[in-house]
Amino acid sequence: MIRAYLDESAISTALPANYWRVRVLEEVGSTQDELKSELVSNGDCVVAEFQSAGRGRLERKFESAPNVALLFSFYIEPKRSTQWGWIPLIAGAAIARTLNKATKSQNFKTKWPNDVICESGKVSGVLCERYGTGIIVGIGINVSTQLHELPVSTASSIFIDSGVELDRNELLPSVLESFKELFGRWEMGADLLPTYRALSQTLGSDVEVSLPDLTKIRGRAIGIDEEGRLRLENGDLISVGDVLHLR
Repeated sequence: MIRAYLDESAISTALPANYWRVRVLEEVGSTQDELKSELVSNGDCVVAEFQSAGRGRLERKFESAPNVALLFSFYIEPKRSTQWGWIPLIAGAAIARTLNKATKSQNFKTKWPNDVICESGKVSGVLCERYGTGIIVGIGINVSTQLHELPVSTASSIFIDSGVELDRNELLPSVLESFKELFGRWEMGADLLPTYRALSQTLGSDVEVSLPDLTKIRGRAIGIDEEGRLRLENGDLISVGDVLHLR
């Protein structure tokens, strides 16, 4: 498999002007921390071939072999002052619908709150952190990762699941533009629940939620509230937790 390097010029050319500004780096500790080390403005984005200290939610590690994943973070300043809990959901939806379009399939779904999954495992994760007057959205997508390169048995990649080899220099602009479109609708007050529901593997499923205090809750996931919290049929609202889909 020939793995093309990230090309800053090709990525920038594929993006409309005046919103995203993408910078390609060979190696960083994490793209999240890279943005925190500089004076950022809305639309700044950093993408790296390799992260030596990548992380996901709850300070977990996010590991990937070099040159096979999209590892990037971008900074946004929402015009809405509330309900930012929807932002990781918007990111997940943008990724899932972009991957479905690129692979001409409906294989990729969101798992609340921040994962994108397929039948063979997790292909993407999202980490959102408040920073300054905005939020940094960090995304990792396993693109051409092969089985022997996966860090854990529950992971997968676009290539493993679909057999499709995507060009990261085309995929990154597509994800960014998909996010911008959904994010813009959310900023204008649009109801994104129908869009999210159509891409969600969680909604309508029986789930077990592991809470930060190690307790577990079981129930059927039936909706998302205005704050982005997961609503269970028994009335519970989940703001933080790990979801397991029960078969």
